[in-house]
Amino acid sequence: MRIKKLRRRGSRVTGWRLFGLHLLLLAFSVPFLFPTWWMVTASLKTVNEIFDFPNSLIPNGREWGNYREVFRLQPFLKQYWNSLSIATLVTIIQVTICVLGGYAFAKIRFFARDKLFVLMLAGLLMPAEVTLIPLFRLMVNWNLSDTYAPVILIPAFGAHAAVGVFLMRQFFIEIPAELEEAAEIDGLSKFHIFRKIALPLSGPAIASLSILTFLYSWNLFLEPLVFLTDPNRYTIPVVLPQFTDTYGSPIWNIQLAATSLSVIPVMVVFILAQRHFIRGITMTGLKN
Repeated sequence: MRIKKLRRRGSRVTGWRLFGLHLLLLAFSVPFLFPTWWMVTASLKTVNEIFDFPNSLIPNGREWGNYREVFRLQPFLKQYWNSLSIATLVTIIQVTICVLGGYAFAKIRFFARDKLFVLMLAGLLMPAEVTLIPLFRLMVNWNLSDTYAPVILIPAFGAHAAVGVFLMRQFFIEIPAELEEAAEIDGLSKFHIFRKIALPLSGPAIASLSILTFLYSWNLFLEPLVFLTDPNRYTIPVVLPQFTDTYGSPIWNIQLAATSLSVIPVMVVFILAQRHFIRGITMTGLKN
């Protein structure tokens, strides 16, 4: 009987601790959830209601016409597709490069490997604005201005790729060398070791890198702003500030409606792959 009482008391203590932990986590989540909540609710208000004081967190009416105006003022569906296709292509190209580069720096010994790796990471110290003008002149000379090529190739091979190579290298270093030695004894080449052993094991790391790359490329602003001039080729980050009235002032409710629509792919990707994302980040631990 005494043992049962102790078990009940222990379960009660554990239950209260879990309840307190959930309350604490809920309190910490408020600063992150509140801006999103305010953005969505404000997108259903009129401009005057947005600037009312005190401001209501729940709109009095439902101005669904704000969302219709988004598609009337801009070719938003086309621009939405532009962002989605560009982000997908950049993710595929960059993840492929990062997986191959990370494996090479982690598992293949070649001349000046460590020095080249440090040199690659040193490229992160150079601001993107420094190389913007030379890249712009290069794209103009190649007749690639106002095309999708610059906004795909430059981000895919840019500084963010160095971060991806670093993350994948850290993961591949964690793979035991005994697996590769056993595969070499069985007669497998480096390519087959990579394809049959390293690549299947790197699923979580690739998933987390894919999410980070998709988020990065979805939010690209500078490259589309500089290299694209046709509104039908614009991406979402470029078009969001262009919801203005005849005097150039922002139409805040329309901008917030467009912004609410723009976060949907990011939320869907993260929700579907959050388990792989957390596991991949955990497994890519820092190791020399």
